[in-house]
Amino acid sequence: MARDTGFPEADAEYDFARLRRRAERARLAQWFMRQPADVNTVLPFDEVVAALGATGKTVLGLQVVEVSSIVGSVDRTKDFDRYFRPTSSHMRERWQRIAAAQRRGESVPPVQLYRVGSMHFVIDGHHRVSIAIARNLTTIDAYVTEIHTRISPEGINAPSDLILKDHRRLFLSRVPLEGAQAEAIKLTDAFDYAELAENVEAWGFRLSQELGEFLSRTEVARRWFGEEFLPVVRMARRAGIRDDLTSDAELYMWVACERYRLVRRHVWDEKVFDELRDHSDRKRR
Repeated sequence: MARDTGFPEADAEYDFARLRRRAERARLAQWFMRQPADVNTVLPFDEVVAALGATGKTVLGLQVVEVSSIVGSVDRTKDFDRYFRPTSSHMRERWQRIAAAQRRGESVPPVQLYRVGSMHFVIDGHHRVSIAIARNLTTIDAYVTEIHTRISPEGINAPSDLILKDHRRLFLSRVPLEGAQAEAIKLTDAFDYAELAENVEAWGFRLSQELGEFLSRTEVARRWFGEEFLPVVRMARRAGIRDDLTSDAELYMWVACERYRLVRRHVWDEKVFDELRDHSDRKRR
């Protein structure tokens, strides 16, 4: 619990020291447990939005925000860790001055935040957010602007997660699927998105040649999903190929790549799936 002796300056000094100790313990635990270097890093707003692709914004005005949802910053990613604990003592004087003022009951303006999905990023008010955490406050008043993005921010926990999001965004710009079709394409390796995009584009080129007409990216994406992706996944599931792959997109990637590597053909028939199943079984032994 936050200390409250009735002496604002002393309590603010204690709060800062306690938060700094927590930051150092977390850094030490990270090193001992061999966790990724960015596990306690504040998420950088610009990089998050660039990876997701901004499509617009809405000014929401004054809101009551859960402190635990504030995980990033616009420009102070080095001064605080993921939980807004100070990473050094250089800000001690200002931090304690603001904290003491709050304890004396002085008026403090709301912080300013960007909202991306369920996450919030600090524009102004980093010290106030840090102080709220030190005092175990669960909510904070904030002026909020919501940022709308091309792809969902769900699953972002550290800066390293942005690579996967960035490649997914690029994939959907090349293969503009929408809604449930876009949600069906989930890969765990970021670079597989580029390989799949090339696969779809090659499929679309062959279809354009066959039809003798130009097809837009949107039309190629729609037809690929319905005429290639879904039938192939269904045939592969019925054939019992790679039951260990729960993602339909990853199953399609494996089947499509192995099909061409083994038989050098772009068609699908029972012989192809028989050979793929035999090859898959041999690799498991």
